Amino acid sequence: MRVAIVGASGAVGQELLRILAERNFPLDDLVLFGSERSAGRKYSFKGKEYEVKLLQHNDDFKGVDMVFASAGAGTSKEYLETITKYGAVMIDNSSAFRMDDDVPLVVPEINPEDSLKRPRGVIANPNCTTIMMVVVLNPIDKISHIKKVHVSSYQSASGAGAAAMQELEQQYKEMVENGEVSTISKFPHQLAYNVIPQIDKMTETDYTKEEMKMYNETRKIMHSDIRTSATCVRVSSLRSHSESVWFETEQPVSVEQIREALQAAPGVTLVDDPQNYVYPMPLESAGKDDVYVGRVRKDLADDNSNTLWLTGDQIRKGAALNAIQIGEYLIKVGNVK
Repeated sequence: MRVAIVGASGAVGQELLRILAERNFPLDDLVLFGSERSAGRKYSFKGKEYEVKLLQHNDDFKGVDMVFASAGAGTSKEYLETITKYGAVMIDNSSAFRMDDDVPLVVPEINPEDSLKRPRGVIANPNCTTIMMVVVLNPIDKISHIKKVHVSSYQSASGAGAAAMQELEQQYKEMVENGEVSTISKFPHQLAYNVIPQIDKMTETDYTKEEMKMYNETRKIMHSDIRTSATCVRVSSLRSHSESVWFETEQPVSVEQIREALQAAPGVTLVDDPQNYVYPMPLESAGKDDVYVGRVRKDLADDNSNTLWLTGDQIRKGAALNAIQIGEYLIKVGNVK
């Protein structure tokens, strides 16, 4: 098994390396690719040093079985044919192909079998906020079909990459030392001591692209007519996203039923003792694999609705871990090439 990572120096690329080692992913050889800026860098993996190669349109992917790509939508689109022409399966972390009809969009806890049909050789990894929400909603949907979702996200700086995390830290430093922020690059406004009710570009409907991803991707992953209305907010935490989720089911579902379903659900940890102020927070979910859920309660405005709070590590389950779980599934069922 020969595995490659495209975008090895980025936040998700580095997390891919860590998780591949942690989970003892069954690979025999590893190849790292990056841009001109990162080519030549060296990273250690299981006691061996690997040098990042420059990503080029050549035959470097000949003999590669599986490619984890995390270098942005533009790069994924440009290099798809180069990466897959010798039969490698490309598991792509960008938004490039997610809504293409001939590209599966996969969360292994929900629709792993979709990954088996990939006419273009690529499998899309969903948006981070979508992944975490559907992992939690899917076991509830099995009790009674979920018709509508309203969600507000609280997304950390990590969602905008390693440089964005560094910018937030720099902004806090500038505030302490100078009383004002001079570094604003990765976000449309100052993030330190602030929240920004915009993630990604605004569309003509006044929903952002991030918010529309949650609408469209949820339907595709769950094979459902579910409708999602989202407000995505950037908050000044460093890592792990959170979401406040309200959902309406066709039939009433009790809080006890929801808690029982979530306790049994793969990839979910229930942390819900509200009378003792026990609920999950981003500081606790950072660096963890599961999506953590708490504050499950009946909605006061609708008998068929409930609400809950969730938090999860955007770089892990929201990106790198989900991609690796797809790869593990393909190996398990013998469907790599």
